[in-house]
Amino acid sequence: MEGWSKEPGFEASCLTSGLWRHRFIAEGLDGLVDEPRPGAPRKIGDAVIERVVRLALETEPKAATPWSTRKIAAKMSLSQSTISRIWRAFGLQPQRRSRL
Repeated sequence: MEGWSKEPGFEASCLTSGLWRHRFIAEGLDGLVDEPRPGAPRKIGDAVIERVVRLALETEPKAATPWSTRKIAAKMSLSQSTISRIWRAFGLQPQRRSRL
């Protein structure tokens, strides 16, 4: 591809690799460390996210219906929007899981 790095297995534009090269020359290895991303920091940690994912995938609710974002939100004292974002990030759809 024109304008892309020629190194096999490494896909970065020439612009990106040039920026990295200049940062390395100016700051050494410390210049290649990721800088903080813009936006507000996350308010829930990895442990809570893991509990949401495990609850959705590894357990069944007491009622005969599958988990919904509202049910999990109520159980974990989180907002329904937060649960929806977690499910979307991991591609979860527990309501579509086959029941054997």
